[in-house]
Amino acid sequence: MPSKLSKKIPEKMHRIWLKNPLAILTGNSSSSDVSSGGVVVEGATIVQVLSAGERPDNIDEVVDCSSKVIIPGLINTHHHMYQTLTRAHPDAINKELFDWLKALYPIWGKALNRKSFRLATRLALTELLMSGCTTVSDHHYVFPEGMADAMDIQVEEAQRLGMRITLNRGSMDLSQKDGGLPPDSVVQTADEILKDCERVISKYHDLSQGSFVQVALAPCSPFSVTTNLMRDSAQMAKQCNCRLHTHLGETHDENEYCISKFGCRPVDYLEENGWLTDRTWLAHGIHFTDDEIKRLGANKVGVCHCPTSNMVLASGMCKTKQLEAAGCPVGLGVDGSASNDSSNLIEGVRHALMINRLQYGAAEITHLDAFRWATQGSAACLGRDDIGKLIVGMQADIAIYSLEELRFSGAGDALAALVLCGAHKAERVMIGGKWQMIDGLPLGVDIEKIRFEHGAIARQLAGAVT
Repeated sequence: MPSKLSKKIPEKMHRIWLKNPLAILTGNSSSSDVSSGGVVVEGATIVQVLSAGERPDNIDEVVDCSSKVIIPGLINTHHHMYQTLTRAHPDAINKELFDWLKALYPIWGKALNRKSFRLATRLALTELLMSGCTTVSDHHYVFPEGMADAMDIQVEEAQRLGMRITLNRGSMDLSQKDGGLPPDSVVQTADEILKDCERVISKYHDLSQGSFVQVALAPCSPFSVTTNLMRDSAQMAKQCNCRLHTHLGETHDENEYCISKFGCRPVDYLEENGWLTDRTWLAHGIHFTDDEIKRLGANKVGVCHCPTSNMVLASGMCKTKQLEAAGCPVGLGVDGSASNDSSNLIEGVRHALMINRLQYGAAEITHLDAFRWATQGSAACLGRDDIGKLIVGMQADIAIYSLEELRFSGAGDALAALVLCGAHKAERVMIGGKWQMIDGLPLGVDIEKIRFEHGAIARQLAGAVT
């Protein structure tokens, strides 16, 4: 019999070599490494980033990347997955934010239930994964009757696909009868909200390295949440060491609402209620003054840039360069699929490049800026230091894109080609060292079935309100 002092031999971890890519974006410098020998993954982490010609030892699996580009898995920091059910809805197209919300809130309130929400979440996550996204953050704030376990449904669906998720336990307690924007049927009382926030944090909030589920508290917006709930959420987030998220600075209407309702601008409102902190990240952040940007930067408040929905709803342009220069982490989000109207983050990278070039010029905004927002910047918004780069010790969250499509023929810079030539799907995606997508298809997912079931519900919603 073995001695009690004998040590168990550690089980050998699977080693994968992503060999000789056309280009690799490590995030460790200001440019892509076009002469890399690739990446070695062992278990859940990156253990080597190779120079050209370097060959690793003891490899169990080799993936030839000689016609491919490797980047860190994309990180989506703002979404509303339930909205995949109302894309291009006839009652909401060609409208700006407030009118768009007024058209859609009654539809969401009447038709959103556990089954439709699960399918909407499943479709959105699958679409994100196929675009090269490995970590998602969904802001769910609509809670009609029977939807108390919405956060649990989202965890289950993310786990099905092996994706990381930051649960944004959203909330609204200010309805039309109280002078707010949403109908009474989709809001909850502050007591209901805070009780469930405590439950979700206790059950799911995992701050360990490589965590797959974390929690943020996310009151929806100044025009749908009471001041008390904003303040109580900030206090709970501090006590439970979780992050805070909300919409802010998205439209001029929001500014006017805050001045009329609270006697101050949105950033002042944040500060008064304990939100001007480095645990906060904001969605949109378009209409800030120069002084407000300095205050946000001094407090390291993050901003999720949502270029596609900002263009669809004609909300305006986020001042990304000024925000970063002031000290704000800037991330990227697809935003809701009824204002995007897709859940494709690599497409969002391209849109971020284009709209920011309109604002700053071609020489001032490069594809590397857009990729940084979708990786390192997004990780910083979520408060994570274990994802967003391809360097030794980081989690092996990796997206691989093939350049063997017609759209890439003739491309000189392989990494820039992903953005300029319009990549819209990854070929392979790895999360925590495990393949979750191969040959452009998520493993174990019946895409045709999701499309059929989701589409059937969406067609019903298209006629839900006339």
